[in-house]
Amino acid sequence: MSEFDSRVVLTVPPAGLVRLTHIIYLLHGFSILMGVLGPALIITTFLTGWPSIIAVIINYVKRNDVRGTYLDSHFSWQIRTFWYTLLWLVIAAMLFATVIGIIFAYILAVGTGIWVIYRIMRGWMALNEHNPMPV
Repeated sequence: MSEFDSRVVLTVPPAGLVRLTHIIYLLHGFSILMGVLGPALIITTFLTGWPSIIAVIINYVKRNDVRGTYLDSHFSWQIRTFWYTLLWLVIAAMLFATVIGIIFAYILAVGTGIWVIYRIMRGWMALNEHNPMPV
């Protein structure tokens, strides 16, 4: 059985919304690239960099427009990626506050950064194939 409910009938989204979803992945990818190439960690640029913040705002503003299409799953995927990254950053910051937790905070931050890269790459590849993301 697949990860997706085969009983759900999705409508074909307009090309403009598909393009917008590509742009949102591009914005997230640009934030990741800034984290890899810059002095900050991937997760901090993903959460505080203007491209990802703009991307999440667009996700929320245009979410109703993609309802009933496979793009809805991509919007949910992108939004969840952002908020779960914030959660892991908060946990890492709390761990960092203790001397013993500093190493665990660093491992958690790097691991979350790798997870973010995976999520954006997996989502963007699925979008290129016109496939929905698991919910």
